[in-house]
Amino acid sequence: MRVINIVGARPNFMKVAPIHRAMAADPCFEPMLVHTGQHYDEMLSAVFFKELELPPPDIFLGVGSDTHARQTAAVMQAVEPVVLAHKPDLMLVVGDVNSTLACALVASKLHVPVAHVEAGLRSFDRRMPEEINRIVTDAVSDLLFVSEESGVANLLREGIPPEKIHLVGNVMIDSLAAHRAKAARSPILDTLGVRPKSYGVVTLHRPSNVDGREALQRTLEALAAVQAELPVVFPIHPRTRGALAQFGLEDELARMPNLRPIEPLGYLDFLQLVQHAAAVLTDSGGIQEETTYIGVPCITLRDTTERPATVSLGTNELAPLDPAVLAGHVRRILRGQWKQGRIPPLWDGKAASRIAEVLRVRASPART
Repeated sequence: MRVINIVGARPNFMKVAPIHRAMAADPCFEPMLVHTGQHYDEMLSAVFFKELELPPPDIFLGVGSDTHARQTAAVMQAVEPVVLAHKPDLMLVVGDVNSTLACALVASKLHVPVAHVEAGLRSFDRRMPEEINRIVTDAVSDLLFVSEESGVANLLREGIPPEKIHLVGNVMIDSLAAHRAKAARSPILDTLGVRPKSYGVVTLHRPSNVDGREALQRTLEALAAVQAELPVVFPIHPRTRGALAQFGLEDELARMPNLRPIEPLGYLDFLQLVQHAAAVLTDSGGIQEETTYIGVPCITLRDTTERPATVSLGTNELAPLDPAVLAGHVRRILRGQWKQGRIPPLWDGKAASRIAEVLRVRASPART
């Protein structure tokens, strides 16, 4: 079975790595790795391939950054000849980035079956471009691999036939579980001069939090309140760094004595930093899942989440960008009053093997 596995942005790498590895070890599969190049720099791409032990992409499309419309169109134009030339039996896409949607649309129109990993996740906020990507990708997919039970309910409510839906667990956790011991050897805590449980970690990149001067100013005011309660390490996403420069707000960080801005980290360094943090504040979906699995308190700087299991079962809580609210949450964490949480069902490091088994049995071998 020839399968094209698509990666485009950093969160995709952790999701595809265990799936590609499972396929490469099974003679039933002939996996190809296609990198659209939606994210491609040393810290957002190359180092992740190395640390996750992903082979170099069979094909690199080099699309790069652009507006949502132009980037999606560029991926579609670049991947269509690949599908026509290699005639895959299946295209596998993960997550909710523009590459996910673009490649699913191309494959579907060329009558190549599509498998979507992380299907069914919904924030119910269509102001998020990722929500549109999730809904449309699920609508054109033939196999829908779901990470948590809410996803099954969402897909059934949207009229997806039950036989297409498979609750398999979370491939992000496959990568985390496989690399946790290796991450423990990272020297990042010594490099930064921080002690376990003595600091927080912040990540920010969502348009609602960083695009626009007013939004970014509000975010910085919230960070100022947080760092007054707990020293904070802030690996700055390129999108956020660009916004700080664009709006002339870089000096705002320098006025926060307990906030430490650093460059983006590789997967192993970041995992080690999160594992030993007292708290994590983020607007990332994947980090909500990782903190729930590790058991680290997480405050999600959004008013919705497409991963409700991290709230209902895990260590995550949603919070507005309100300085007083966030400072109160951090104080609760430091007093040991945060919920303990538990790991959701099937987040056991075996999701990729379940996906491979379903594909082995269910995917059509017919070629276009």
